[in-house]
Amino acid sequence: MRRSSYALIIGSLTMVAIIGSVDASTGAPNAVIEDSMLILTEKLDGRKAELAADRKSLYALIDEMLLPRFDRKFAAQLVLARHWRSASDAQRTRFIEAFYQALLRRYADGILEFDPSKIKVIPYRGDASKPRTKVRSTVALDDGSKVAVDYDLVKRDSGWLVYNVVIEGVSYVTNFRAELDAEIRSTSLDAVIARLEKEADMPADE
Repeated sequence: MRRSSYALIIGSLTMVAIIGSVDASTGAPNAVIEDSMLILTEKLDGRKAELAADRKSLYALIDEMLLPRFDRKFAAQLVLARHWRSASDAQRTRFIEAFYQALLRRYADGILEFDPSKIKVIPYRGDASKPRTKVRSTVALDDGSKVAVDYDLVKRDSGWLVYNVVIEGVSYVTNFRAELDAEIRSTSLDAVIARLEKEADMPADE
């Protein structure tokens, strides 16, 4: 397997683990990420085998941590890009939920691979007074090399929320935008929403 592909897999595995536990606080962005790793470690302690065998409990745990701390609407808007402007309110609502649920399930196994000892959060050098910021980190791979994993956060009334993860310069928002744009242009937004709902095992009218 090429290192770039392996890095993307490792980065994807850590994505839900990190953003799923971000504390929406008013503290420094890097402290938010560092504290989140401690919280997640506590929640996973002694439960990995149980969660691996019980997908519903795994999804519920991720949702419990992720839902209040991830800016679903902003992420969905960035992913849809120009299609967001032409979408109806109903389409936007369905897409936000379907995309979130599909994302949760796509990377769910990553939470079981979470290892805080392999993650180093780089001291924050940004401007926390601005509405958006970035927290940088590195993830150690089994071969001894390191992968850059950056987290984009946006400041809301409740505090900092994660909306994007960039792995070795590759943004998950950008990747999904290109993937879904091509799919929407070849089919339709409704078809893409229906596909995501199916992937997430959601009722079609939900």
